[in-house]
Order: sequence, then structure tokens, then C-alpha cells
Amino acid sequence: MARWTVRGIVADMMPVLAVLTLIELVSGVVLDTFQATLLRFPSLLVLVPVTIGLAGNIGSIMASRLSTATHLGLLRFEPTDETLVGNALATVGLAVTLFPAVGAGAWIVQALLAGTRLPLGTVVLVATLSGAALAALAVFVTVAATYTAFRVGADPDDVVLPVVTNTCDVLGVLVLFAVVRLLV
Repeated sequence: MARWTVRGIVADMMPVLAVLTLIELVSGVVLDTFQATLLRFPSLLVLVPVTIGLAGNIGSIMASRLSTATHLGLLRFEPTDETLVGNALATVGLAVTLFPAVGAGAWIVQALLAGTRLPLGTVVLVATLSGAALAALAVFVTVAATYTAFRVGADPDDVVLPVVTNTCDVLGVLVLFAVVRLLV
């Protein structure tokens, strides 16, 4: 059962925040290892903060919706649950419509500021594939975090959102650079 006291919220959050701090450090280390690639292709450099932010935002939207559905008793953790499937499809749909626009925007920004180095199609493809992979991962992380919070009796509003946002931030870096390695 969720504990609706300051002490209960702090007890739920402190271990989570400690682990998330370590996870964010990994993201920084990964980002540092790709510094040369980012400096060589400015459009990829423009994509980094936008991809990280958008991945966390998409995950947090789904996390908020599932937390609310859990509180209302509308969520069953089954593959046939309409609430779960609908939110998963909305998350993927949002990602595959936003990330191509983000890629095109990144290309335009770097073309205006630094000249073009990568073709528009390549930057859009990197953004689109990164976004699709991140959406799938965000769905998995969100469902797993919500289910775990529900099972251990933690308030999903306190635990799930920070877990999903930080994890998706890190995954944003990892997925973006995995896709860059494959395509560039």
C-alpha cells in the first residue's frame, strides 16, 4: 500500500534516486566517448539534447497515464488490457511522428549555423530509427516500473516518473549512438 506521508515518500524515493544518479553518470560517460563523432557531424550534436529530452518526455507521458490508471483501478497488467495497449500504441505513434520532424529540424539548424555535412535523409533516418527504438524501450521500462511499484506497494506517482524519465534519458544517448554507429 502506498504511504502518503513525507517519511513514506522519502523512504520510497531515496534508494531510487541513488540508483538513478549512477545511471545518469553512465550516460555522461557514453556521451563523452562519442565526442569526436559529435564534433565531426554537427547535426548529430544538435540531435543529442533533443533526443534525450524527447525520450524522457515520451516515457513520462506514458508513466503519468499508467500511474493514474493504476490509482483508478483501470489497469490490469495483461497483454489484452485496452488501457495498457492503447497507451503503448499512443507512445509509439507519438515517437514515430515527432522524431522525423526532430531530425529535419536538427539538419536545418546545423545547416544554418555550420553548413551541411550529413544528408538530410541520413539525419532524419537516424532520428526516426532512434525514436522508434526509444518508444519501444520507453513502453517496456514504463510498464515494468509501474508494475514493480504496484507490486511492492509504492505509490507509482512517486517512483515511476523519475525512474522512467531518467532511464529514458540514458537510453536516449545509448540508442542514438547505436543508430549512428550503424548508419553513419
